[in-house]
Amino acid sequence: MGIISYVREEIQVIRERDPAIKSNMEVFLYPSFKAIMRYRVAHKLYLKKHYFLARWVSQRAVRKTGIEIHPGATIGKGLFIDHGSGVIIGETAELGDNVTLYQGVTLGGTGKEQGKRHPTLKDNVMVSAGAKVLGSFTIGENSKIGAGSVVLKEVPPNCTVVGVPGRIVKRDNERLPRMDMDQVHLPDPISSEIEQLQSENLKLHQQIHEMEKHMKCLKSKEKIDEGGEDSHEII
Repeated sequence: MGIISYVREEIQVIRERDPAIKSNMEVFLYPSFKAIMRYRVAHKLYLKKHYFLARWVSQRAVRKTGIEIHPGATIGKGLFIDHGSGVIIGETAELGDNVTLYQGVTLGGTGKEQGKRHPTLKDNVMVSAGAKVLGSFTIGENSKIGAGSVVLKEVPPNCTVVGVPGRIVKRDNERLPRMDMDQVHLPDPISSEIEQLQSENLKLHQQIHEMEKHMKCLKSKEKIDEGGEDSHEII
């Protein structure tokens, strides 16, 4: 694919997934566009074993965009990095088609592995702001990683992961469409459990309140009965 084809593809990707863009010319100002275009050049150099030149190109991109993509990473079509600052993609990371990353995302290693050290993201995966995916495992197709999550193990396709460490929340294996980029309204099992506990706590408080009212009525009735008996004795 030539440079013109890459440019056209990136313009289409950004216009599809960023509602803030108003014209094609704005694409050339996006850090995501600059970083990905320079990655394509650096990756070709890396494959030809021009390692120094490849790293030189990629490091210049880091300084200009705040996005660090190792030239050895394998990235498919349609990658979109929204905002981009602080994004890190490691050397042995593999990204499928139509992957979306938000600012502060790390696709890194654990520091203990040799060879393949970084994660593999299949097609249509979305990783929300600040999330960390660490280690050599696979995130399945159409899965979502919630903001701030730390994922340390494999995720099946069509799942949502939230929390630290990341917990899988299945959505009945429902396929998540490519254009579903909502990184806010994700299932949160911890929040659901807290809400359930709060609901049960409220019910207990209501039951205790009813019991207290019942006890007060019984005590009042006992006092009335005792008063009646005393008046009979006086008579």
